[in-house]
Amino acid sequence: MSEAPAAPRTASADGTPGDGTALLLTPPVPRAGWRVLPARVAALCAVELQKLRHDRTELYTRAVQPALWLLIFGQTFTRIRAIPTGGVPYLDYLAPGIIAQSAMFIAIFYGIQIIWERDAGILNKLLVTPTPRSALITGKAFAAGVKSLVQAVVVIVIAALLGVALTWNPLRLLGVALAVVLASVFFSCLSMTIAGIVLSRDRLMGFGQAITMPLFFGSDALYPVSVMPGWLQAVSKVNPLSYQVDALRGLLLGTPAHLAADFGVLAVAAAAGITAASALLGRLAR
Repeated sequence: MSEAPAAPRTASADGTPGDGTALLLTPPVPRAGWRVLPARVAALCAVELQKLRHDRTELYTRAVQPALWLLIFGQTFTRIRAIPTGGVPYLDYLAPGIIAQSAMFIAIFYGIQIIWERDAGILNKLLVTPTPRSALITGKAFAAGVKSLVQAVVVIVIAALLGVALTWNPLRLLGVALAVVLASVFFSCLSMTIAGIVLSRDRLMGFGQAITMPLFFGSDALYPVSVMPGWLQAVSKVNPLSYQVDALRGLLLGTPAHLAADFGVLAVAAAAGITAASALLGRLAR
């Protein structure tokens, strides 16, 4: 006569590693910060860019100003020949400066958006998630960089249609993209840092308008540093926009440039901007 089958073992209330309940009772081990940070930055950047996908009006309206600079200012001063550009046609000399200017104008008012998110209650919801503040700021900053990159493509197309002799070397264009993104990261973080200090959209608009023109005219976007007065040359040396323009001009036109120093300054400025904006994000959310 065969033996009766053995009774099944009583399951433990605590669960065992092999019974399938351990995952319900043991919380998952969180991933290390260096592993989760890039994923969260990419996710936040994608969320920001979705807004651009649903409303492209901003791209069209922002293309008007650089087009006017190239069509009117550039072609007029090309005929006057009043600004020494080292044998480069003035329109060619101007084009990289307008790329940098249009990218800066997109990024420098990025703090208005984060103030709006605070007023709408979105920022507080983001801050209670496990996402580090640096990831939140970096995601928004790189979204501003991608928006500026789209704007740069528009300006490059306009410049090419006007006959500007630009390079189409893929590696050089990759360097152009990197310079635009790094500078936009800095200027957007500068805007978010100011937002963390002034705490209101109206004040931020005033500060943004107060610093954009000095940054633009205090760079070599419109004229060489050599024709500036001494005090303005000193401003140009500490202006990140000057290093961006120098890099863009060297990459797009092949003029003499200091690419290692340019990219070094832009990278340090971007890192410093992310650090400052992250430190003030909590103050903005209070």
